[in-house]
Amino acid sequence: MSTPFYVAPEQVMKDRADYARKGIARGRSLVATTYADGIVIVAENPSNTLHKVSEIYDRIGFAGVGKYNEFDQLRIAGIRHADLKGFNYSRHDVDALSLANQYAQILGQTFTHEMKPMEVEILVVEIGEEAADDQMFQILYDGTVYDRTGYTALGGDTEAIGERLEESFDERLELGAAVKQALRALSGPDRQLVPDDLEVAALGRSNGRRTFRRVLEAELAELVT
Repeated sequence: MSTPFYVAPEQVMKDRADYARKGIARGRSLVATTYADGIVIVAENPSNTLHKVSEIYDRIGFAGVGKYNEFDQLRIAGIRHADLKGFNYSRHDVDALSLANQYAQILGQTFTHEMKPMEVEILVVEIGEEAADDQMFQILYDGTVYDRTGYTALGGDTEAIGERLEESFDERLELGAAVKQALRALSGPDRQLVPDDLEVAALGRSNGRRTFRRVLEAELAELVT
């Protein structure tokens, strides 16, 4: 009888983490930042049909980078979770923190027990009645949750993008200036992104009960020029 092939658990976890990080790094990045009226998410996404940024519930938005079919499965699961909780209890009981914890459990379970981890990073944001109540949670491929304040970057070269954001970040900006700020952080000194390369959505306190809205091409062109 042959001896089973043994691999140390630490090596298995390291290999899975490396695999997930490489898959995520191949994707295009996105930036989320607070502005005077809420939160805006700017993603590098040349596709007009495959969305990286979506609405989950009245005041909650979702964004993902990495493998599209995997983070879209998570988006659908989040919508179902939010709808069921809002229907059974109250719309006010649906919040970004509980949703982020739900995603963390799914990603952590997959990373630990499945052969292949999910090659995704996701973002869950919620705007409150006041700016101080805004919430932003970044969930990594292994289920690790980060509570972000002000701004965050996902996918690709996040360190360089984060440094550029830190230099220019101002939460008092209007929507147009906030989009330009995010665009400069995404493009860096060596590239120039145009509106056709972007997907932009804003959760604004002035947008009514359903705060999420997409910034479409014509409006986006005016904002960034």
